[in-house]
Amino acid sequence: METKEMFGMPVEQINAHLGDDMMMRVGLPNKGGRLTFHAFNEGYPVMVSASAFWNPATSCFQIPDACNLHELDLALDSAGFTAMKLWKAKGAQPGIANVFPWRLEQYVELASLMGVSWWSQPDLCCEPEIASSQAEIDYRIDATATLLEGTLRMVYEWQNALARSCTATVVANMIKPPVPVLQGWSSGDYLRSLDLMMQVWERWQPWLAAPALIGVGSMCRRTLKHPSHGLHAILASLEGQLPAQSRLHLFGVKGGCLSELKMLDFVASADSMAYDFGARVKAHRAGRSNTVAHRTAEMTRWMSAAAQRIKPAFGDQFRLDLFA
Repeated sequence: METKEMFGMPVEQINAHLGDDMMMRVGLPNKGGRLTFHAFNEGYPVMVSASAFWNPATSCFQIPDACNLHELDLALDSAGFTAMKLWKAKGAQPGIANVFPWRLEQYVELASLMGVSWWSQPDLCCEPEIASSQAEIDYRIDATATLLEGTLRMVYEWQNALARSCTATVVANMIKPPVPVLQGWSSGDYLRSLDLMMQVWERWQPWLAAPALIGVGSMCRRTLKHPSHGLHAILASLEGQLPAQSRLHLFGVKGGCLSELKMLDFVASADSMAYDFGARVKAHRAGRSNTVAHRTAEMTRWMSAAAQRIKPAFGDQFRLDLFA
């Protein structure tokens, strides 16, 4: 695809290239090993957290020279939940917003060097165990928008510096714009987060196109049908409010709702590590070791079930009114 440019800089950049069908990404807990090799063999698209690459002893990200991740359809998560738990347990950290252990430039560099399909901005999650009041949720929504502004500013500055010696196509391929993330707990929170996110994003157009992909955070273990903070309520509130070109990625969504989500054309993808949690529970109940072989078998079982849930089936169109 030809890169549009202006004064040597790429313009109207797209933050993710998406297929027509909903994609399920399997979450990987580390940057290599047999689970990654299994995902590679099965051809699964994957999601990996930035924390998998972080070495606290050296305060640096470590990217393996030879790893199956480089051959996979890889998306990179900013590890906001892990960082918030670390911050809650140990206090201020030396990195982004004094919450993350790594600096923003380290994270942007990691995303650029990994050759990811897409990467998410740093964000502050709002699960109840992290944000126990509406004031805390509001702060995290505001901070997530501020972090998006800082991330876009850094990406622009790096691209601008690179454009002095490289073509616009090289610049666009080496440093990609991030996927912005919506945060909150109730449907109203996510609408406010969307408004703030678009205020930030639109200031950077036409350097950026409208976001092709927008992440929706704090989805893990969320119920489906609660009237204010169930997944149905949140998606119903966002439908019709997104830019015409934008679709959603749902971080950590429950597998049981995939058969309904596939009917929503504005949902592009989701990810989950539920298979690994399920493997631990099953091994404990059976009184046996949670071996890698057991975990890979659970990965295959979970992803096979997910593939069936998102596969088009006769009569699907009649379930669209669930979100009306």
